[in-house]
Amino acid sequence: MNKAYILLGTNLGEKRDNLQQAILSISTSLISIVSYSDIYETAAWGNTNQGNFYNQVIELNTELSATDLLQKLLQIETQMGRIRNQKWEARIIDLDILYFNNEIIDTEYLKVPHPYLHVRRFTLAPLVQIASEFLHPVFNKTNSELLENCSDNSEVKLVSKIEKMY
Repeated sequence: MNKAYILLGTNLGEKRDNLQQAILSISTSLISIVSYSDIYETAAWGNTNQGNFYNQVIELNTELSATDLLQKLLQIETQMGRIRNQKWEARIIDLDILYFNNEIIDTEYLKVPHPYLHVRRFTLAPLVQIASEFLHPVFNKTNSELLENCSDNSEVKLVSKIEKMY
């Protein structure tokens, strides 16, 4: 069984519903969701001329390989209406693999750990909530340490505490 951490993000439409729909789609795709963070609101990163995002991190177990998991996540994005025109644009859903086991993957289409994980407070805050002691296989630091040393000072505001699975 493979363990992965996925960042979910959305800044179009009914954002909480988008997260819930993505999680339901993921959980019906040979994937078992183990835990998930609360939902946080943050300003857009990269292209800042757009609405705020809701972000959440989930931990999952899957029989899928990293490449197959990526394909499944891209398929879910497409089914939910994601259109890719330019990098860091507004989107109904974004599903990023943050970690896949302790593996380091560097292909044209998949880079794990996620290459921006350590510089994005909006990723680290929810990740630390469910995997504070998970060790980044490149930097050899825990997620908590990465968050403590993160130079991104953007606000990460709790929007919704998650008490139970969707």
